[in-house]
Amino acid sequence: MTAYPTLKLFIAGQWTATGEAGSMDVINPATGDVIGQCPKASTGQLDAALKAAGDAFPRWSATPGAERYAILRRAADLLRERAPVIAKVVTAEMGKPHAQAVGEIAGSADVIDFLGEEAKRRGGRMIPVRGGQLIAQMVTHEPIGPAVLLTPWNFPVNLPAKKIAGALAAGCTAIFKPAENTPASAQLLVECFVDAGVPEGVLNLVHGDPGPIAEHLIASPVTRKVSFTGSTAIGKQLGALAATHMKRFAPELGGHAPVIVSKNADIARAAAMCAATKFRNAGQVCVSPTRFLVAREVYDQFVADFAERASRIKVGDAGIDDSVEMGPLAHARRISAMEQVVADTGGNRGEVVTGGKAMGGRGFFFPPTVIANPAPDSRFMTEEPFGPIAGIVPFDTIENAVGIANGLRYGLAAYAFSADLDEAHYLGRALRAGMVGINQLIVSSPETPFGGVGDSGFGSEGGEEGYLAFTDTKLVMLAKAGG
Repeated sequence: MTAYPTLKLFIAGQWTATGEAGSMDVINPATGDVIGQCPKASTGQLDAALKAAGDAFPRWSATPGAERYAILRRAADLLRERAPVIAKVVTAEMGKPHAQAVGEIAGSADVIDFLGEEAKRRGGRMIPVRGGQLIAQMVTHEPIGPAVLLTPWNFPVNLPAKKIAGALAAGCTAIFKPAENTPASAQLLVECFVDAGVPEGVLNLVHGDPGPIAEHLIASPVTRKVSFTGSTAIGKQLGALAATHMKRFAPELGGHAPVIVSKNADIARAAAMCAATKFRNAGQVCVSPTRFLVAREVYDQFVADFAERASRIKVGDAGIDDSVEMGPLAHARRISAMEQVVADTGGNRGEVVTGGKAMGGRGFFFPPTVIANPAPDSRFMTEEPFGPIAGIVPFDTIENAVGIANGLRYGLAAYAFSADLDEAHYLGRALRAGMVGINQLIVSSPETPFGGVGDSGFGSEGGEEGYLAFTDTKLVMLAKAGG
Protein backbone atom coordinates (compact mmCIF):
# COMPACT_ATOMS: atom_id res chain seq x y z
CA MET A 1 0.00 0.00 0.00
CA THR A 2 0.90 3.67 -0.02
CA ALA A 3 3.25 4.44 2.87
CA TYR A 4 1.27 4.98 6.05
CA PRO A 5 1.37 8.71 6.85
CA THR A 6 2.99 10.29 9.86
CA LEU A 7 0.12 11.03 12.22
CA LYS A 8 -0.38 14.54 13.53
CA LEU A 9 -2.69 16.86 15.41
CA PHE A 10 -3.99 19.99 13.69
CA ILE A 11 -4.57 22.90 16.07
CA ALA A 12 -4.92 26.61 15.30
CA GLY A 13 -3.75 26.09 11.73
CA GLN A 14 -0.61 24.15 12.67
CA TRP A 15 0.27 20.48 12.23
CA THR A 16 2.22 18.78 15.02
CA ALA A 17 3.32 15.18 15.41
CA THR A 18 3.92 15.69 19.12
CA GLY A 19 1.21 14.49 21.44
CA GLU A 20 1.88 15.86 24.88
CA ALA A 21 -0.09 12.97 26.43
CA GLY A 22 2.00 10.32 24.66
CA SER A 23 1.04 8.12 21.73
CA MET A 24 -0.94 5.00 20.88
CA ASP A 25 -0.52 2.12 18.45
CA VAL A 26 -2.54 1.91 15.26
CA ILE A 27 -3.27 -1.72 14.31
CA ASN A 28 -4.02 -3.23 10.91
CA PRO A 29 -6.99 -5.52 11.76
CA ALA A 30 -6.23 -7.86 8.85
CA THR A 31 -2.80 -8.73 10.25
CA GLY A 32 -2.70 -7.58 13.85
CA ASP A 33 0.47 -5.62 13.04
CA VAL A 34 1.24 -2.14 14.35
CA ILE A 35 1.32 0.22 11.36
CA GLY A 36 1.67 3.59 13.06
CA GLN A 37 1.91 5.71 16.18
CA CYS A 38 -0.82 8.26 16.85
CA PRO A 39 -0.14 11.31 19.06
CA LYS A 40 -2.47 11.81 22.03
CA ALA A 41 -3.49 15.36 22.79
CA SER A 42 -2.89 16.71 26.27
CA THR A 43 -5.37 18.86 28.17
CA GLY A 44 -3.29 21.86 27.16
CA GLN A 45 -3.51 20.93 23.50
CA LEU A 46 -7.27 20.41 23.78
CA ASP A 47 -7.58 23.85 25.35
CA ALA A 48 -5.53 25.29 22.49
CA ALA A 49 -7.93 23.70 19.98
CA LEU A 50 -10.92 25.07 21.89
CA LYS A 51 -9.41 28.56 21.98
CA ALA A 52 -8.66 28.41 18.27
CA ALA A 53 -12.22 27.38 17.45
CA GLY A 54 -13.66 30.04 19.74
CA ASP A 55 -11.45 32.78 18.34
CA ALA A 56 -12.17 31.82 14.73
CA PHE A 57 -15.95 31.59 15.12
CA PRO A 58 -16.87 35.30 14.80
CA ARG A 59 -14.88 35.64 11.59
CA TRP A 60 -16.01 32.36 10.01
CA SER A 61 -19.67 32.80 10.93
CA ALA A 62 -19.62 36.22 9.24
CA THR A 63 -18.05 34.82 6.06
CA PRO A 64 -20.62 34.94 3.23
CA GLY A 65 -22.21 31.61 2.44
CA ALA A 66 -20.95 31.72 -1.13
CA GLU A 67 -17.36 31.94 0.13
CA ARG A 68 -17.87 29.06 2.54
CA TYR A 69 -19.36 27.06 -0.32
CA ALA A 70 -16.35 27.75 -2.58
CA ILE A 71 -13.96 26.37 0.05
CA LEU A 72 -16.08 23.27 0.66
CA ARG A 73 -16.37 22.69 -3.08
CA ARG A 74 -12.58 22.75 -3.41
CA ALA A 75 -12.30 20.31 -0.49
CA ALA A 76 -14.71 17.92 -2.22
CA ASP A 77 -12.70 18.09 -5.44
CA LEU A 78 -9.45 17.41 -3.58
CA LEU A 79 -11.07 14.44 -1.85
CA ARG A 80 -12.05 13.00 -5.24
CA GLU A 81 -8.53 13.52 -6.61
CA ARG A 82 -6.93 11.83 -3.62
CA ALA A 83 -9.45 8.98 -3.34
CA PRO A 84 -7.12 6.18 -4.59
CA VAL A 85 -4.49 7.00 -1.96
CA ILE A 86 -6.94 7.63 0.88
CA ALA A 87 -8.79 4.39 0.08
CA LYS A 88 -5.61 2.36 0.63
CA VAL A 89 -5.23 3.93 4.06
CA VAL A 90 -8.87 3.16 4.91
CA THR A 91 -8.28 -0.48 3.97
CA ALA A 92 -5.13 -0.66 6.10
CA GLU A 93 -6.79 0.90 9.15
CA MET A 94 -10.12 -0.91 9.22
CA GLY A 95 -10.04 -3.65 6.57
CA LYS A 96 -12.64 -2.37 4.11
CA PRO A 97 -12.17 -3.72 0.55
CA HIS A 98 -10.59 -1.13 -1.74
CA ALA A 99 -13.59 -0.70 -4.04
CA GLN A 100 -15.88 -0.10 -1.05
CA ALA A 101 -13.41 2.42 0.37
CA VAL A 102 -13.28 4.29 -2.95
CA GLY A 103 -17.09 4.31 -3.02
CA GLU A 104 -17.23 5.71 0.51
CA ILE A 105 -14.86 8.52 -0.42
CA ALA A 106 -16.76 9.39 -3.60
CA GLY A 107 -20.00 9.55 -1.62
CA SER A 108 -18.32 11.73 1.00
CA ALA A 109 -17.28 14.24 -1.64
CA ASP A 110 -20.88 14.42 -2.85
CA VAL A 111 -22.06 15.07 0.72
CA ILE A 112 -19.56 17.91 1.12
CA ASP A 113 -20.74 19.41 -2.16
CA PHE A 114 -24.40 19.29 -1.15
CA LEU A 115 -23.89 20.76 2.30
CA GLY A 116 -21.65 23.45 0.87
CA GLU A 117 -24.45 24.37 -1.52
CA GLU A 118 -26.75 24.79 1.47
CA ALA A 119 -24.55 27.67 2.62
CA LYS A 120 -25.66 29.53 -0.53
CA ARG A 121 -29.30 28.46 -0.40
CA ARG A 122 -30.18 29.10 3.24
CA GLY A 123 -31.49 32.65 3.53
CA GLY A 124 -34.31 32.12 6.04
CA ARG A 125 -37.92 32.99 5.29
CA MET A 126 -40.45 35.78 5.61
CA ILE A 127 -43.72 35.19 7.45
CA PRO A 128 -46.73 37.34 6.47
CA VAL A 129 -47.74 39.77 9.21
CA ARG A 130 -51.24 40.09 10.63
CA GLY A 131 -51.30 43.86 10.42
CA GLY A 132 -51.05 46.51 13.08
CA GLN A 133 -47.61 48.00 13.70
CA LEU A 134 -45.74 44.97 12.35
CA ILE A 135 -43.85 45.45 9.10
CA ALA A 136 -42.04 42.12 8.79
CA GLN A 137 -41.46 38.78 10.48
CA MET A 138 -38.19 37.13 9.52
CA VAL A 139 -36.86 33.70 10.46
CA THR A 140 -33.14 33.08 10.09
CA HIS A 141 -30.84 30.17 10.91
CA GLU A 142 -27.78 31.38 12.78
CA PRO A 143 -24.59 29.30 13.26
CA ILE A 144 -24.75 27.81 16.73
CA GLY A 145 -21.06 28.16 17.63
CA PRO A 146 -17.98 25.95 18.01
CA ALA A 147 -18.89 22.27 17.61
CA VAL A 148 -17.29 19.07 18.89
CA LEU A 149 -17.43 16.26 16.33
CA LEU A 150 -16.93 12.66 17.54
CA THR A 151 -16.86 9.82 15.00
CA PRO A 152 -16.34 6.01 14.91
CA TRP A 153 -14.13 3.84 12.73
CA ASN A 154 -16.55 1.96 10.45
CA PHE A 155 -16.93 4.80 7.92
CA PRO A 156 -13.79 6.80 8.71
CA VAL A 157 -14.25 9.31 5.87
CA ASN A 158 -18.01 9.50 5.28
CA LEU A 159 -19.14 10.08 8.85
CA PRO A 160 -16.60 12.85 9.55
CA ALA A 161 -17.36 14.43 6.15
CA LYS A 162 -21.04 14.79 7.06
CA LYS A 163 -20.26 16.46 10.35
CA ILE A 164 -17.42 18.70 9.18
CA ALA A 165 -19.25 19.86 6.07
CA GLY A 166 -22.48 20.49 7.97
CA ALA A 167 -20.70 22.51 10.64
CA LEU A 168 -18.49 24.55 8.32
CA ALA A 169 -21.26 25.20 5.79
CA ALA A 170 -23.48 26.58 8.55
CA GLY A 171 -20.72 28.92 9.76
CA CYS A 172 -19.59 26.92 12.79
CA THR A 173 -16.02 26.13 13.74
CA ALA A 174 -15.11 22.63 14.88
CA ILE A 175 -12.89 20.39 16.97
CA PHE A 176 -12.86 16.95 15.36
CA LYS A 177 -11.97 13.81 17.34
CA PRO A 178 -11.98 10.67 15.14
CA ALA A 179 -11.81 7.05 16.26
CA GLU A 180 -8.44 6.08 17.67
CA ASN A 181 -8.03 3.15 15.23
CA THR A 182 -8.61 5.19 12.02
CA PRO A 183 -6.63 8.40 12.61
CA ALA A 184 -4.90 8.59 9.22
CA SER A 185 -8.15 8.38 7.26
CA ALA A 186 -9.41 11.33 9.30
CA GLN A 187 -6.17 13.24 8.86
CA LEU A 188 -6.21 12.87 5.07
CA LEU A 189 -9.80 14.15 5.02
CA VAL A 190 -8.86 17.17 7.14
CA GLU A 191 -5.93 17.86 4.80
CA CYS A 192 -8.44 18.27 1.95
CA PHE A 193 -10.25 21.00 3.88
CA VAL A 194 -7.03 22.69 4.93
CA ASP A 195 -5.58 22.64 1.41
CA ALA A 196 -8.90 24.01 0.12
CA GLY A 197 -8.39 27.14 2.19
CA VAL A 198 -10.25 26.67 5.49
CA PRO A 199 -8.94 29.54 7.66
CA GLU A 200 -6.83 29.07 10.78
CA GLY A 201 -8.75 27.79 13.77
CA VAL A 202 -11.92 26.90 11.87
CA LEU A 203 -11.19 23.16 11.81
CA ASN A 204 -9.04 21.43 14.44
CA LEU A 205 -8.07 17.74 14.66
CA VAL A 206 -7.22 16.01 17.95
CA HIS A 207 -6.49 12.38 18.84
CA GLY A 208 -6.38 10.40 22.06
CA ASP A 209 -8.38 8.41 24.58
CA PRO A 210 -12.04 9.01 23.64
CA GLY A 211 -13.57 9.23 27.11
CA PRO A 212 -11.37 11.90 28.71
CA ILE A 213 -11.20 13.93 25.50
CA ALA A 214 -14.97 13.95 25.01
CA GLU A 215 -15.56 14.91 28.64
CA HIS A 216 -13.08 17.77 28.49
CA LEU A 217 -14.33 19.17 25.19
CA ILE A 218 -18.02 18.90 26.10
CA ALA A 219 -17.53 20.59 29.48
CA SER A 220 -15.74 23.58 27.97
CA PRO A 221 -17.75 26.81 27.86
CA VAL A 222 -16.46 27.32 24.30
CA THR A 223 -18.39 24.31 22.99
CA ARG A 224 -21.95 24.98 21.88
CA LYS A 225 -22.80 21.80 19.95
CA VAL A 226 -21.82 18.12 20.22
CA SER A 227 -22.32 15.70 17.32
CA PHE A 228 -21.64 12.04 18.12
CA THR A 229 -21.87 8.80 16.14
CA GLY A 230 -21.32 5.59 18.08
CA SER A 231 -22.88 3.09 20.44
CA THR A 232 -26.13 3.68 22.28
CA ALA A 233 -24.47 3.18 25.68
CA ILE A 234 -21.78 5.81 25.08
CA GLY A 235 -24.29 8.12 23.42
CA LYS A 236 -26.44 8.14 26.54
CA GLN A 237 -23.43 9.01 28.71
CA LEU A 238 -22.33 11.85 26.45
CA GLY A 239 -25.89 13.09 26.11
CA ALA A 240 -26.24 13.30 29.87
CA LEU A 241 -22.96 15.25 30.08
CA ALA A 242 -24.03 17.62 27.32
CA ALA A 243 -27.38 18.19 29.03
CA THR A 244 -25.59 19.06 32.28
CA HIS A 245 -23.87 21.92 30.46
CA MET A 246 -26.91 22.82 28.31
CA LYS A 247 -25.11 21.94 25.09
CA ARG A 248 -26.98 20.93 21.96
CA PHE A 249 -26.41 17.21 21.37
CA ALA A 250 -27.03 15.21 18.19
CA PRO A 251 -26.48 11.43 18.54
CA GLU A 252 -26.57 8.87 15.73
CA LEU A 253 -26.43 5.60 17.62
CA GLY A 254 -26.85 1.86 17.19
CA GLY A 255 -29.34 -0.05 15.10
CA HIS A 256 -30.69 -3.57 14.64
CA ALA A 257 -32.44 -3.19 11.31
CA PRO A 258 -35.31 -5.54 10.49
CA VAL A 259 -36.05 -6.70 6.94
CA ILE A 260 -39.57 -7.94 6.22
CA VAL A 261 -39.76 -10.27 3.21
CA SER A 262 -43.37 -10.76 2.15
CA LYS A 263 -44.68 -13.81 0.32
CA ASN A 264 -45.43 -11.31 -2.46
CA ALA A 265 -41.77 -10.36 -2.85
CA ASP A 266 -39.37 -11.43 -5.59
CA ILE A 267 -37.64 -13.93 -3.29
CA ALA A 268 -34.55 -14.58 -5.40
CA ARG A 269 -33.91 -10.86 -5.86
CA ALA A 270 -34.51 -10.13 -2.18
CA ALA A 271 -32.14 -12.88 -1.04
CA ALA A 272 -29.41 -11.74 -3.41
CA MET A 273 -29.67 -8.09 -2.36
CA CYS A 274 -29.89 -8.91 1.34
CA ALA A 275 -26.89 -11.26 1.36
CA ALA A 276 -24.72 -8.78 -0.54
CA THR A 277 -25.67 -5.86 1.68
CA LYS A 278 -25.70 -7.61 5.06
CA PHE A 279 -22.02 -8.55 4.89
CA ARG A 280 -20.77 -5.24 3.49
CA ASN A 281 -18.07 -3.90 5.79
CA ALA A 282 -18.28 -7.23 7.67
CA GLY A 283 -21.70 -6.21 8.95
CA GLN A 284 -20.14 -3.30 10.87
CA VAL A 285 -22.72 -0.83 9.61
CA CYS A 286 -25.30 0.86 11.81
CA VAL A 287 -28.01 0.50 9.13
CA SER A 288 -26.98 -3.05 8.21
CA PRO A 289 -29.98 -5.33 7.49
CA THR A 290 -29.79 -7.87 10.29
CA ARG A 291 -33.10 -9.37 11.46
CA PHE A 292 -34.72 -11.01 8.43
CA LEU A 293 -38.43 -11.67 8.98
CA VAL A 294 -39.65 -13.91 6.18
CA ALA A 295 -43.16 -15.12 5.30
CA ARG A 296 -43.48 -18.78 6.26
CA GLU A 297 -44.57 -19.75 2.74
CA VAL A 298 -41.18 -18.73 1.31
CA TYR A 299 -39.04 -19.10 4.44
CA ASP A 300 -37.15 -22.30 3.49
CA GLN A 301 -36.38 -20.97 0.02
CA PHE A 302 -35.07 -17.68 1.39
CA VAL A 303 -32.90 -19.36 4.06
CA ALA A 304 -31.32 -21.74 1.55
CA ASP A 305 -30.64 -19.03 -1.03
CA PHE A 306 -29.36 -16.47 1.50
CA ALA A 307 -27.08 -18.97 3.27
CA GLU A 308 -25.66 -20.28 0.00
CA ARG A 309 -24.78 -16.77 -1.12
CA ALA A 310 -23.28 -15.94 2.28
CA SER A 311 -21.07 -19.03 2.21
CA ARG A 312 -19.56 -17.94 -1.13
CA ILE A 313 -18.42 -14.50 0.05
CA LYS A 314 -14.63 -14.27 -0.12
CA VAL A 315 -13.13 -13.20 3.21
CA GLY A 316 -9.55 -12.03 3.61
CA ASP A 317 -6.99 -9.24 3.66
CA ALA A 318 -8.23 -6.69 1.15
CA GLY A 319 -4.91 -4.89 1.41
CA ILE A 320 -3.18 -7.65 -0.56
CA ASP A 321 -6.06 -9.18 -2.54
CA ASP A 322 -8.45 -7.04 -4.57
CA SER A 323 -10.86 -9.95 -5.02
CA VAL A 324 -11.71 -10.00 -1.29
CA GLU A 325 -15.36 -9.15 -0.68
CA MET A 326 -15.31 -8.94 3.12
CA GLY A 327 -12.47 -7.91 5.38
CA PRO A 328 -11.79 -8.30 9.11
CA LEU A 329 -13.63 -7.04 12.15
CA ALA A 330 -12.21 -3.91 13.75
CA HIS A 331 -10.47 -5.58 16.68
CA ALA A 332 -10.25 -8.76 18.72
CA ARG A 333 -13.12 -7.68 21.01
CA ARG A 334 -15.51 -7.96 18.07
CA ILE A 335 -14.55 -11.61 17.58
CA SER A 336 -15.47 -12.34 21.19
CA ALA A 337 -18.78 -10.51 20.74
CA MET A 338 -19.65 -12.62 17.68
CA GLU A 339 -18.77 -15.83 19.52
CA GLN A 340 -21.09 -14.89 22.38
CA VAL A 341 -23.98 -14.34 19.96
CA VAL A 342 -23.42 -17.71 18.30
CA ALA A 343 -23.05 -19.48 21.65
CA ASP A 344 -26.62 -18.47 22.50
CA THR A 345 -28.01 -20.81 19.82
CA GLY A 346 -28.58 -24.52 19.47
CA GLY A 347 -31.52 -26.73 20.35
CA ASN A 348 -34.66 -24.66 20.08
CA ARG A 349 -32.73 -21.38 20.25
CA GLY A 350 -31.65 -21.28 16.62
CA GLU A 351 -29.59 -23.22 14.10
CA VAL A 352 -26.30 -22.00 12.62
CA VAL A 353 -26.73 -22.70 8.92
CA THR A 354 -23.34 -21.42 7.78
CA GLY A 355 -20.29 -19.86 9.46
CA GLY A 356 -20.32 -19.44 13.22
CA LYS A 357 -16.65 -19.98 14.12
CA ALA A 358 -13.77 -17.50 14.11
CA MET A 359 -11.31 -18.01 11.28
CA GLY A 360 -7.81 -19.02 12.35
CA GLY A 361 -4.57 -17.29 11.46
CA ARG A 362 -3.63 -13.64 11.67
CA GLY A 363 -6.07 -10.79 11.96
CA PHE A 364 -9.60 -10.49 13.31
CA PHE A 365 -11.70 -12.52 10.89
CA PHE A 366 -15.15 -13.99 11.41
CA PRO A 367 -17.05 -15.60 8.52
CA PRO A 368 -20.48 -14.62 7.19
CA THR A 369 -22.83 -16.39 9.58
CA VAL A 370 -26.52 -17.24 9.21
CA ILE A 371 -28.75 -18.30 12.11
CA ALA A 372 -32.11 -19.84 11.25
CA ASN A 373 -35.00 -19.16 13.63
CA PRO A 374 -33.12 -17.57 16.56
CA ALA A 375 -35.13 -17.50 19.79
CA PRO A 376 -37.06 -14.27 20.44
CA ASP A 377 -35.12 -13.68 23.67
CA SER A 378 -31.73 -14.64 22.24
CA ARG A 379 -28.77 -12.27 22.26
CA PHE A 380 -29.04 -12.00 18.51
CA MET A 381 -32.68 -10.88 18.52
CA THR A 382 -32.30 -8.43 21.39
CA GLU A 383 -28.79 -6.93 21.04
CA GLU A 384 -27.16 -5.28 18.05
CA PRO A 385 -24.51 -7.76 16.82
CA PHE A 386 -22.64 -5.17 14.71
CA GLY A 387 -20.89 -7.88 12.76
CA PRO A 388 -21.33 -10.49 10.02
CA ILE A 389 -24.25 -12.37 11.60
CA ALA A 390 -27.74 -12.55 10.10
CA GLY A 391 -30.80 -14.17 11.68
CA ILE A 392 -33.85 -15.35 9.72
CA VAL A 393 -37.23 -15.75 11.40
CA PRO A 394 -40.52 -16.97 9.86
CA PHE A 395 -43.78 -15.07 10.29
CA ASP A 396 -47.42 -15.87 9.56
CA THR A 397 -49.00 -12.45 9.01
CA ILE A 398 -47.60 -9.13 7.90
CA GLU A 399 -48.91 -7.54 11.10
CA ASN A 400 -46.99 -10.15 13.10
CA ALA A 401 -43.82 -9.25 11.19
CA VAL A 402 -44.28 -5.53 11.89
CA GLY A 403 -44.76 -6.32 15.58
CA ILE A 404 -41.45 -8.20 15.70
CA ALA A 405 -39.68 -5.49 13.67
CA ASN A 406 -40.89 -2.74 16.02
CA GLY A 407 -40.28 -4.78 19.16
CA LEU A 408 -36.89 -3.28 20.03
CA ARG A 409 -36.02 0.24 21.20
CA TYR A 410 -33.72 0.67 18.20
CA GLY A 411 -35.17 2.67 15.32
CA LEU A 412 -32.46 3.66 12.85
CA ALA A 413 -33.30 1.80 9.62
CA ALA A 414 -35.86 -0.78 8.53
CA TYR A 415 -36.50 -2.51 5.22
CA ALA A 416 -39.19 -4.49 3.46
CA PHE A 417 -39.69 -6.38 0.20
CA SER A 418 -43.13 -6.73 -1.38
CA ALA A 419 -44.52 -6.58 -4.91
CA ASP A 420 -47.98 -5.71 -3.53
CA LEU A 421 -48.31 -1.92 -3.72
CA ASP A 422 -50.85 -1.62 -0.90
CA GLU A 423 -48.70 -3.83 1.33
CA ALA A 424 -45.57 -1.82 0.47
CA HIS A 425 -47.29 1.43 1.46
CA TYR A 426 -48.55 -0.16 4.68
CA LEU A 427 -45.03 -1.30 5.59
CA GLY A 428 -43.60 2.14 4.86
CA ARG A 429 -46.08 3.66 7.32
CA ALA A 430 -46.01 0.94 9.97
CA LEU A 431 -42.28 0.35 10.43
CA ARG A 432 -40.89 2.49 13.26
CA ALA A 433 -37.54 3.85 12.11
CA GLY A 434 -35.92 7.06 11.02
CA MET A 435 -35.29 5.59 7.57
CA VAL A 436 -37.26 2.91 5.70
CA GLY A 437 -36.27 1.25 2.43
CA ILE A 438 -38.91 -0.61 0.40
CA ASN A 439 -37.66 -3.10 -2.21
CA GLN A 440 -34.13 -1.73 -1.84
CA LEU A 441 -31.51 -1.40 0.87
CA ILE A 442 -30.17 2.12 0.35
CA VAL A 443 -31.42 4.71 2.83
CA SER A 444 -28.82 7.41 2.41
CA SER A 445 -27.90 10.01 -0.20
CA PRO A 446 -26.38 13.50 0.06
CA GLU A 447 -29.80 15.08 -0.33
CA THR A 448 -31.66 13.03 2.30
CA PRO A 449 -31.67 13.11 6.13
CA PHE A 450 -29.87 10.31 7.96
CA GLY A 451 -30.94 9.59 11.53
CA GLY A 452 -33.04 7.44 13.82
CA VAL A 453 -35.51 7.34 16.68
CA GLY A 454 -35.60 5.67 20.09
CA ASP A 455 -32.30 4.16 21.21
CA SER A 456 -30.88 4.92 17.76
CA GLY A 457 -30.69 8.61 18.60
CA PHE A 458 -32.39 11.75 17.33
CA GLY A 459 -31.74 14.47 14.82
CA SER A 460 -30.37 13.95 11.33
CA GLU A 461 -27.24 14.38 9.27
CA GLY A 462 -27.23 14.81 5.50
CA GLY A 463 -29.80 16.69 3.48
CA GLU A 464 -30.89 20.16 4.54
CA GLU A 465 -31.25 18.76 8.06
CA GLY A 466 -27.47 18.22 8.17
CA TYR A 467 -27.00 21.96 7.73
CA LEU A 468 -29.81 23.09 10.03
CA ALA A 469 -28.48 20.83 12.80
CA PHE A 470 -25.63 23.30 13.31
CA THR A 471 -27.87 26.37 13.54
CA ASP A 472 -30.14 28.17 15.99
CA THR A 473 -33.50 29.41 14.76
CA LYS A 474 -33.99 33.15 15.24
CA LEU A 475 -37.18 35.16 14.80
CA VAL A 476 -36.94 38.91 14.12
CA MET A 477 -40.21 40.88 14.30
CA LEU A 478 -39.94 44.39 12.91
CA ALA A 479 -42.51 47.06 13.78
CA LYS A 480 -42.91 50.67 12.74
CA ALA A 481 -40.77 53.12 14.67
CA GLY A 482 -43.70 55.31 15.58
CA GLY A 483 -47.19 56.47 14.73
